[in-house]
Amino acid sequence: MSAGAPGKVYLVGGAVRDRLLDLPAGDRDHVVVGSTQAAMEAAGFRAVGRDFPVFLHPDTGEEYALARTERKSGRGYRGFVVDADPSVTLEQDLGRRDFTINAIAQSLDDGALVDPYGGTRDIEARVLRHVGPAFAEDPLRVLRAARFMARFAPLGFQLAPETLALMRGMVAAGELEHLVPERVWQELRRGLASPRPAAFLATLRASGALAVVLPEVDALYGVPQRAEFHPEVDTGVHTELVCDMAARIAPGDDLIGFAALTHDLGKALTPAHVLPRHLGHESAGLAPLRALCERLRVPAEHRLLAEATCREHLNVHRLGEMRAGTVHDLIARCDGFRRPDRIRQLAIACEADKRGRAGSAESEYPQAARLCRALDVALAVRASDVAEGLSGPAVGEALRRARVAAIARALDARP
Repeated sequence: MSAGAPGKVYLVGGAVRDRLLDLPAGDRDHVVVGSTQAAMEAAGFRAVGRDFPVFLHPDTGEEYALARTERKSGRGYRGFVVDADPSVTLEQDLGRRDFTINAIAQSLDDGALVDPYGGTRDIEARVLRHVGPAFAEDPLRVLRAARFMARFAPLGFQLAPETLALMRGMVAAGELEHLVPERVWQELRRGLASPRPAAFLATLRASGALAVVLPEVDALYGVPQRAEFHPEVDTGVHTELVCDMAARIAPGDDLIGFAALTHDLGKALTPAHVLPRHLGHESAGLAPLRALCERLRVPAEHRLLAEATCREHLNVHRLGEMRAGTVHDLIARCDGFRRPDRIRQLAIACEADKRGRAGSAESEYPQAARLCRALDVALAVRASDVAEGLSGPAVGEALRRARVAAIARALDARP
């Protein structure tokens, strides 16, 4: 039989919000009102919270937290004093949350909703609105607002003007400068894995936060491109379109999303007298990309795919014109013979770039299949098949010749 928590228990947060939005259920989080840590542990709940009292249910493993309040005690998102006294009410607990749509509780006893801050009304109106002035005490909430917009913009949600004004004030006060890189990266990758990453970027930019957390991306806005290739002209707008296209053709994949986000960083460095041409922007983009990755401590897997996409995207676009040997060497530069998944991901990222342009969303991109076909036939050639009696560098040379020949046959291209 399932253990019961001592006190009044409510389902809270995303589980309630997503049910009201008719979205698939995610994690179930609970708040316990009128209890203590000792009483929870006596009932069999296991304490896991480091900064505030959170417990795991002994049977289901679901999270139960004591109702609490938070008081700002320093800068950044860690500077809080937590009070989880049994006298803390449900309304007080909900009042410390970020957005009204996340500040709705449902009683486990009778299923009744408790909604002191108008979250159900904002769900119906499709508005993302902060609960109260305490929102400004946590700078991470600026990025959370952007991430929620990336998730809910397809449902018609808009950011409340007063919430945007509050976010702008937080940015102007320098609060975001106290965020640690790991938390910024966590919100960024979740935003890129959402259905509408462009809304993530647009929300950050509207608040002024994009220039603080992603200055390399912010610098792309207002940079013109040649209209015959980019009818949207603005490089920042193009980046938004590419990120949304990546989310469309590789839903939930933040790895490809990050490559899409960073593929054109070099265009921000093009000298003004050269615009709107961007000769050499592929190689120019590697330095700002690496700086971004180092600053946010981006995982190596994301960095390496992003570097390959930044460096090679124009080459992949021209794949139909390439000799087989050139295609082979492109795969080799990306370490594709050891990590073939990287080439398949590169193909998708380049497709997102090509289709992420005004009027091109439904266009064909045969280069993706062509690159993957070249990879497959080359991987089918083994050194043992072509290097009998050879040793040293001659093995590698023979393997390359055989793979180039296989690519040439498969693509009907010149060696």
